[in-house]
Amino acid sequence: MKKTSISFGLVNIPVEMNPIIKNNDVAFNQLHKKCLSRIRYVKYCPHCKKEVKQSDIIRGYEYKEDQYITFSDEEFDKLKSEDEKIIEIIGFVSLNEIDPIYYEKSYVLRTSSKSKSFSLFKEALNKTKRVALAKTVIGTKFYYVVIRLKEDLLIMNTLYFDEEVMIPEEVTASKFTKKELDLAVQLINSLKIKFKPEDYVDEYQEKLKEAIKLKEEGKALKKPKVNKSKNIKDLMTALELSLKNVS
Repeated sequence: MKKTSISFGLVNIPVEMNPIIKNNDVAFNQLHKKCLSRIRYVKYCPHCKKEVKQSDIIRGYEYKEDQYITFSDEEFDKLKSEDEKIIEIIGFVSLNEIDPIYYEKSYVLRTSSKSKSFSLFKEALNKTKRVALAKTVIGTKFYYVVIRLKEDLLIMNTLYFDEEVMIPEEVTASKFTKKELDLAVQLINSLKIKFKPEDYVDEYQEKLKEAIKLKEEGKALKKPKVNKSKNIKDLMTALELSLKNVS
């Protein structure tokens, strides 16, 4: 949890910032195959030929081979302005103006007490159907963020910078017939579903948990059967068979 505030014009809104994504992956340790002891990683200085404590480590930028400009944590803090320690709103945009490809991490913004300014800000977002575009610093990294409503929650998403998103050039489209297009549209319509996040689980992690349970019980793992898909090269035939399978 990080305490910060939203700068909304001359209005200051104190908030608590909490990550809402957690890692549910099954955790494995690296072991020595011979004795099953856990592998230990050592921070070692080859020049001094000894293990180094965390407190003796600083960060450095290599500007020439083996030559560094060093920075301490205190120096990194000096690079932050007071404005960067808050969430400073730049303006308001429509949510559909921001391609989801730019979304990175998600946080929920809460207030620790009954805050009139917090409630007012949420209701104003709801009334205008807009999202706030803002800037802030999290840790040592500068971010642009989007603040939006999800039902009654105030969600903040960090954004990738445009230079970080690598979109490949469009490949020249192949020609297709109207009938092929009609069948493709028909197939899409026949596969329409409602998205319910709770219905989708990490199938690989579930298999890992089941495998761990089997090994605890001393049972051998079985290789799952692979359903071989038919390699149909004719597009029209593939579309027609696909429609037949879902009807």
